[in-house]
Amino acid sequence: MIRRFAKSEDGATMVEMAIVSTLLFTVVLGFVDFGYALYQWNAATKAVQLGARLASISDPVATALATAAPTTTPGAPVIAAAYGPFTCTYTAGTGACSNGGTFNAANFSRIFRGDTAVTNDDACPIITPAQQPTTRPGMCHFFPGLRRDNVVIAYSATGLGYQTRMGGPVPTIT
Repeated sequence: MIRRFAKSEDGATMVEMAIVSTLLFTVVLGFVDFGYALYQWNAATKAVQLGARLASISDPVATALATAAPTTTPGAPVIAAAYGPFTCTYTAGTGACSNGGTFNAANFSRIFRGDTAVTNDDACPIITPAQQPTTRPGMCHFFPGLRRDNVVIAYSATGLGYQTRMGGPVPTIT
């Protein structure tokens, strides 16, 4: 009986298929997971890019930034590290900026939510097709999982601009 069982090749295909299908499913599902992770990474990168752009064209979140640059010698270059850095964060329902900067919630909301209403929640509003021509999207529209406490905006002097510039200092925003 044992000899007959050892010579039998019945079911060999089934065993081979079980091994191959396990490896195939592992590889295919690995590609799906990797693709989703890459999509999430790209969405987060795009949200950061948009946030930096909005922070550069909007009024600063740190209100002290407008008067932070030195004014002793009009027209002289602003040296690196002449002011700041102002690091603005949002935690536990309130915002704060380092180095004596006052946190402006409306300006932060404009960066986080776009041109929508100023609120303290993390909900990202849906922009309807009728609003699209006039409403600017915020960071949360590009990465829906983003929360306010994940966003840190830092303004620092890196040697751009000149003293007593009419438009205020030219910070580097990260």
